[in-house]
Amino acid sequence: MPILEVRDLSISFQQYKSGLRQEKLNVITNLSLEIQAGEILAVVGASGSGKSLLAHAILGILPSNAAVNGSMRFAGEELTLARQEELRGREIALIPQSVNFLDPLMRVGAQVRTAVRQGNATQVQKEVFHRYGLGSDVEKLYPFQLSGGMARRALVSTAVISGSKLIIADEPTPGLDSKVIQEALRSFRELADQGCAVMMITHDIESALQIADKIAVFYAGTTVEVAPVQDFSGRGESLRHPYSRALWRALPQNDFMPIPGSQPLANALPPGCLFAPRCKMAKEECSHSRPPMREVRQGLVRCFYAS
Repeated sequence: MPILEVRDLSISFQQYKSGLRQEKLNVITNLSLEIQAGEILAVVGASGSGKSLLAHAILGILPSNAAVNGSMRFAGEELTLARQEELRGREIALIPQSVNFLDPLMRVGAQVRTAVRQGNATQVQKEVFHRYGLGSDVEKLYPFQLSGGMARRALVSTAVISGSKLIIADEPTPGLDSKVIQEALRSFRELADQGCAVMMITHDIESALQIADKIAVFYAGTTVEVAPVQDFSGRGESLRHPYSRALWRALPQNDFMPIPGSQPLANALPPGCLFAPRCKMAKEECSHSRPPMREVRQGLVRCFYAS
């Protein structure tokens, strides 16, 4: 049984366009993925593809004007709002993208200690701070007194010691030096090896390749491919979706080939395949029908013609 199972998740927002006119924005559409215990799933994709929004949906911290459809299950049980509130910060831990999630009125050490559920909280906090290069003086500081890198290390520390079954790390490495990045990545791998499920949201595919078991590729608010990490190699020949291959080949260490066009906005999604306007493989069917997610070569792909 997966620790987390998301099926056909759709999220939309109602917003005022001009005067009293309202507009519905479909920001996530038919998104599906799952994470097993002991597994690291890296979620990659361009900015605005829905990665962080998915994290907030899982935790139940979307704004009040969000409409959510589809299914989310944690350890086989439906994630209702009441269940999300019960699990948040206990069984499901978030390493947020913004360091503003730290309580500005609470000393950093005290905040981290609130996540400790086993052992001596003060000792555990001191040990994890030492592990991530945070001096003993840091625990007495307030968030505004920390650098961006220090604040991010405090957030990573909180999740690592939480004992959660699912850790969602939203861009956990920006602002960290290479040594701390490697330590954080090792921590995620150790947590997964101990039975935790980790979802790592990142733009840094190279870091993801070091520790992930699978990589989910997002585009315009949906999953277009979920592939074993070893498929991200060479010129991307083992990848199934044309966007995944284009994203891989656009990296500087590969062909550094830009992808023509741009990701569609939420208020201007094409009626068919979301990638069709940029896809060299697109045919007539792609312009008016959305392909379902299907299994191809031990991976999942949303494309009519993937093989």
